[in-house]
Amino acid sequence: MRILKALLMTALLCAAPACSPRDFLTRRLAGDLISASDAFKVPQVFWLKTGAVSNKDFISPDSLVLQHRGWIIGTQVKCPPGVDPPPCWDVVLSPHGVDTFKSLISESSRGGTLMPIPVARREIVDTTGISKAGNFADVEFLWHWVAMNEVGGALYDSGVRYRSTVGFRNFDNGWRVQSEPPRNNQSLDDALRTAQPTP
Repeated sequence: MRILKALLMTALLCAAPACSPRDFLTRRLAGDLISASDAFKVPQVFWLKTGAVSNKDFISPDSLVLQHRGWIIGTQVKCPPGVDPPPCWDVVLSPHGVDTFKSLISESSRGGTLMPIPVARREIVDTTGISKAGNFADVEFLWHWVAMNEVGGALYDSGVRYRSTVGFRNFDNGWRVQSEPPRNNQSLDDALRTAQPTP
């Protein structure tokens, strides 16, 4: 009996290293893998545009938010070549806007008319379902934007949730988020681009 127990224990100990937590695609693992992926961690960038802009750009939703906050001011000007439709506006940061944006604008883009500003990051709210078929799986999840600064807080409502579905594949070392779309599954980057707000 002792020999049988010893053999059984040896077999279990030898088999244990072959099995890792990544071998079982749970909702928690799927959420962790999505959150850790490069595509998911890319921040949302807002492009601050100053100088001569078309009326279409000046009355865009983002621009109206900046105007409402008192961060930008526009003065009507003649449209330069290639900028239309009229009327055109010369957009500058207000003194309050300078205070808000000065720490957000990188040294390399200062003085330009188009400045990239990271304003929000994605955060998983819930992993809502997993559909497996052999070594492939589709994972549906909810996520939202989390503001990284005051500008992100003004432009993105963290209460809006987005639903996305991404493909996973099981390799010899466990499950991975698909970075390239295999067959019918879509990559995480595509899933985030095609996300729909939930009711």
